[in-house]
Amino acid sequence: MEYTGSQYDGDYRNGRMEGKGTYNFPTETKYEGDMKDGMFHGKGTLFFPNGSKYEATWENGIAVQGEYTFADGLEYREDGWQYCDGYDRRFFTETCGGLKPAGVGSQLTNRVPPREIPAGCYDCGDGFYNPQTRVVIDYDHKFLRNADDDEHEWIERTCRKGWDEYVGFKSKIPV
Repeated sequence: MEYTGSQYDGDYRNGRMEGKGTYNFPTETKYEGDMKDGMFHGKGTLFFPNGSKYEATWENGIAVQGEYTFADGLEYREDGWQYCDGYDRRFFTETCGGLKPAGVGSQLTNRVPPREIPAGCYDCGDGFYNPQTRVVIDYDHKFLRNADDDEHEWIERTCRKGWDEYVGFKSKIPV
């Protein structure tokens, strides 16, 4: 584990992780639960740095049944999923708390209040993207990756910007 940057605190059997334990990944993701022969096996939960979690039943390191819960408490359902589908595009916080009245402002993200995006950057879901350097950093400003051409184009077309830009009608009459 010293080579991967991971840490394990829990039961061992015959020199292998077995029993109850906590396995910490270098990505700050954490597994708490049952282990067998060095693998996730039995009931266990993966906790992600963004606050979401995946509770599952594992067999030899593979999740065979599980439930994912987003950081805001929304539980993913494979059947009957009604969140952000073609019919209803509201955020979960809007579904729970209702829509704001007209003129108060549109909700552009599920996070209330939304993250402040550095000037000239985009919020691409797992961090901030600088189109000048083509680098994605996480929300703690640590390097994540360099964006390739496809990701660069997708981010510029899809993601929330860190600056205001007038996109409506522009009058040709001087003001």
